[in-house]
This record gives sequence, structure tokens and C-alpha cells, in this order.
Amino acid sequence: MHVRYSLFLLLILLAVGAMAQEKPLPEKERISVTDTTKRTSTGNALQPKTGKGSQIVDDSTKNVYGPKTTLWITENDIYLNKNNYQPLDTAIQDYHRWTFIQKLNNFYQDLGNVGTALNPLFPQVPVNIGATPGYTTYTPYFDLAEPRYFDSKSPYTRILVVWGGDGRAKTHIEFTRNINPRWNFGFNYRPVLVDKQVQRSGKGDRQTVSHYYDLYTSYKSENERYRLLASYRRMRHRVFENGGIRLSLDTTYAGYFDVNAAPYLAAAQSEELRNVIHVFHQYQLASPFQLYHKIDLTRQRNLFTDNASSESNYNEYFGYTNPDSDINTTTVSDGMRFSTLVNEAGIKGKAAFFYYSLYYRLRLYDAANKYLDHLALPYKRTGAESYLGGQIAFRFDSLSELSGQAEYLLDGNYRLHAQLRTPWLDATGTSALIKPGFMAQAYRGSHHEWINNFSDPFFNQLSAFLKVKWGRLFVSPGATYTALNNYIYYKSNPVENEPAVIAAQSGGNQQVFVPEVKMSLRFFRHVYLRPQVLYTSFLNNDGNVLRIPKWFANAQLAYENMLFKGNLQVQIGVDAHWRSEYTALGYDPAIQQYYVQDATAARAFPLVDVFFNGKFKRGRFFVKYHNLQQAVTGLGYLPTPGYRGMGNILDFGFDLILFD
Repeated sequence: MHVRYSLFLLLILLAVGAMAQEKPLPEKERISVTDTTKRTSTGNALQPKTGKGSQIVDDSTKNVYGPKTTLWITENDIYLNKNNYQPLDTAIQDYHRWTFIQKLNNFYQDLGNVGTALNPLFPQVPVNIGATPGYTTYTPYFDLAEPRYFDSKSPYTRILVVWGGDGRAKTHIEFTRNINPRWNFGFNYRPVLVDKQVQRSGKGDRQTVSHYYDLYTSYKSENERYRLLASYRRMRHRVFENGGIRLSLDTTYAGYFDVNAAPYLAAAQSEELRNVIHVFHQYQLASPFQLYHKIDLTRQRNLFTDNASSESNYNEYFGYTNPDSDINTTTVSDGMRFSTLVNEAGIKGKAAFFYYSLYYRLRLYDAANKYLDHLALPYKRTGAESYLGGQIAFRFDSLSELSGQAEYLLDGNYRLHAQLRTPWLDATGTSALIKPGFMAQAYRGSHHEWINNFSDPFFNQLSAFLKVKWGRLFVSPGATYTALNNYIYYKSNPVENEPAVIAAQSGGNQQVFVPEVKMSLRFFRHVYLRPQVLYTSFLNNDGNVLRIPKWFANAQLAYENMLFKGNLQVQIGVDAHWRSEYTALGYDPAIQQYYVQDATAARAFPLVDVFFNGKFKRGRFFVKYHNLQQAVTGLGYLPTPGYRGMGNILDFGFDLILFD
């Protein structure tokens, strides 16, 4: 079946390639990338161009290539007919926030170290309404690395290096260049290598080993009727699990931060491997009418391994070992493989301020768990899903837009999304009925097993935020309302001789109302105060299945200016994050899932960072001291029960941008 669809794709590519040689559109209907990028968003004109726009000429010795001549766009913008190519971002604001938790604005919890499993603090509406494997804790690491497509007048190279204290390192190498004015190629490589922060034996004693890379290309025909985007992405993300700290020497809260504290596990590993081949291409028949096609081949493998003979707390930690003879509980290798082949074809176009798209999608999937292959399951291991969908948008000007999206899975699931964006108000609304993840429905492994017949979860989420600017003050008050039915989650299980953590479904409903205010105030010309405060109110929480801190706050106080006659740009300040005490979700590494527990509360703790960000010419750097509070008191925080957060530590990073 895969071969059949590959041949179908090849025939489409050949046919559209032949059509691309037709007579060009009339000049007034053509949309040229070079025309739309002659002036940046700041209004600064680029150097004059000659010929067909592929070269920039300057008779002086000045290097005219730079961030304003290296332009990028996302596939989504091209899909939405937004030809808003953007120059490179070389700003230094918040440049020091290099960890994934800080990049996500502290809205996730992890296991206290860079690259460990992530979980959102506030409910999120899933994007995929069809069959999914049910593993999500490492998904943000892949999603945050989605490739951008460039139009580069010269070769562009970026090298980012972060040297965090105690063996925490992150690198990003990015390269792209135009092969000719209409064809671009590039790649990214993002390794994350992080040492253990509990019982580290020395340099290179890793907890996180993650390697991500992608290859991408973009092409447009000479008459610009045809465009092609293609990419290959791969991530292998491994975490050496420690199971949290075992309180044996000091059983008080201070015991978590004892330098001699030992973890539960010594040989356990979690892994997620993803491979994605993606192709998007479109052909423009007329200005308001385009044909497009997408194809995705995705493979995902989630794996947990352990060796019982290397663990001294094996039975104590897991609490349950599967007695079935066909499951290897000594040399553990549990997990799932999930692959999909997706073909989407449709029409779209833009006329004046109106945009539309309509599509049909065929999604083939295949799931495999070696310990489930002989059992009758509540879902089909392989299947085909048919979707119908579309989108409309009214773009009144560059700052105001009203849009709506609808997707329907022909067996009854759906997702609706609407968004309003104006200079004074942003609002969104989402409603979705989704399929349960495969893992929650059926799982067998060394320490867990269940078969469930869960109903489809239902989500409703509405949010609205005002935007008010008054002189040096910007204020954005608003709120988010979320309603859940048939919510699927994981919970601790006190029943003896059963798995310690099981999948469950709420028989009631949950309603959460979260008022929020964001603000930015400039004073003393160059000093900025940027607070953000959220308050969570449970209108209903049947079964007490949602665990969210009542108060959540981020704040920054920073001095921002140009020094030394404009040769050095700086941002110097303090970041702070605080959330009130709550019973945070625990984590089970054997199934890579966060779960509801009531044994341990996550204490309130002020997380304070002091930072210095700088920029000179085309280089940036930062120095950050993390967790000032622990340096004073000796006590830190637990983002997840049993897992201590990063202690007081010094981080340094820099990047260089080259254009030759």
C-alpha cells in the first residue's frame, strides 16, 4: 500500500512539473519573494539589486549580506498564502532562556534536568483527533524544532553553543544557501548532552543524550506557479532515568538536596525515536485558486529498558512485576511502535481580504506492541482514516484577522477552531472530540498491564485577552475557560498485586477558569518591568483529576540599552518564577507518563535567575546565574514529586552568525 501511494505522489510531481512550464501569470498577478522583501518590517531599505534579483551589488567594500538579506518563512505561512518572509531574528531579549522549560515560559513541569519528560501545567486541546500512540512527554522537543524555509542571498551559517554548569550542554548548527534564486537547501543539527545532577560520577556521566537533525529544501518555478517544500527530520531522544531521590539518609525535605542523596534507579532508560519525511507542493491555476498536496511518512518508537540485576531498589520502586511468562521482567524492553502514511490533497486561494482552503486527507496507521499482538484489543492495530476539512480567513489588514478551521473524521470525531486577532483584542475558541490514545486503552509490559474501553474525550476551550497600550505601559488582561468530558489520565493505584500506576477515565467533567494579566512597563528610559500572573479556579473537578497550582507568576526586571557608542547592546536583569503549593503529578518512567498522586506536594518556591545578555556586530552571548534562592538557603524545589530541580549554577552561551 505504501508503494502505491509513493507512485501516486511521483505521478503528481511529474504532472505538476510539466504544468509549471506554462506561460507566466500576468505581472499584476505575480507574487515575487524579492519584491515583498525589499523593505524589512522596520522600514529599512536594502541595497539595490540588479539582474533577476539573485545578486546584491555594492561598489564599496562593505559587506551587504546580513540578517536582512537572509529571509525565512514557514510552511504554514505559504499554505495560508501569507508571503511574509522575515529577516533573521538577532534580538537579545530573553536570549538567556535556553532551557526548554524557560522557552515554554515555565508552563511545563519536568524532572529537574534539561531534556527530561515534559508535562503541561494547564489543560491543552490535542491537535490530532485520530489514532495516536499515546506518548506525549517528549513531543515538545520535536515540535520546537520544526524547520524554516529560507531565501538566502548568500550562504548563511549559525553556530549556537551553550555551556551550562555541571556538564549541561546544548548546540545548534544551522546552515542554508540558495543553489539558485529559486532553489534553497539547508540543514539543522541540534545535540543536547546533559550530565546527571544526582550522583554524577564525573564529566560525561549523561542523563540526557538527544540528537536531532533535519534536511530541507524549497523550490519555485520560474513563473512562480509551482512551489515545493520537502524535509526529512530525525530525533533520537534518550534519558537515563533515576526514578527520583530515595530518602534513606535524611527523610526530611532537606534530604532531597543532600549531596549524598541517591536515586532509586541506576540502569533504566527511556527513549523516543522519530523519523518524518514530509513533502508539500502547490500549483497556482489562477490568483484565487491553487491545487496543493501533502504527504507525510512518520515513524515513532517509544522504548523503556532496564536490567533488574543492576537495580538495588527494583521491587521497592516499581511495586509490581508482571507474572506473565511471556514478558521478560529481568532484561526489560517495553514500548510501542507507531507509523503513519498521510496523503492530503485540496484547493485553496486568496481573493482580496478573503482566504479559503478545502481538503481531503487519507491517513493510514500501524501500531505494534510485542506483548499485545496475540490479544483482542479495543482498537484496530492498523487502519485507514478519512478526513474532510477546511479553513476560511478574513484579513482586514496586516493587524486584524478573523479565521476559522474545521476538520471532520468520517467516523464522527471532529475539531473546530476559531481565532480573532485585532490591535486591541485576541480571542480563540476550540472544540474537539478525539480518539483515546492507544496506550491508555491497552498496554502490557514488565510493570504495567490493562485493557480499557474508553469513550472519546471531549474538549472545549475559550480564551480572550484585551490589549491596551498607554504611553510606556502595556496591559493585557484576559481569561481562559476549559471544559473537559471523558478526560483520560493516569493515576496511582493502591491495590496490592496490581500495577502501581494505571490508566483511568473520569466519569464526570472538569471546568477550569483561569484569569490572567500580562504587563510591560518602561521607566527610567531603559528599565522594563514585565510581570505575568495567572489564577486558577476550578468550577468543577470531578474526581480531583486535574492538578494545577492556584497561583502562577512570571516576572522580569531588566535594563536594556546600547552602550559604547552603539557597539554593544545589552539586557541585564532578573527573571523570577513562582507557583503556589499544589499536589503536582508524579512520573512513571516505565510508561513515560505523568500521573495523579496524593502522597507528596510540590512546595511553593521562588525561582530567581540573574542574567546578562549582550550583542556585538553579529555575535550574541549570555551569562546566567540560575536559582539564586538555593545559593542563599541551601534548599531548592521539586518540580515533580521526588525529583529535585536544578540547583544554583552558572550558565554561559554564545552564537555566531556568518554570511559567507
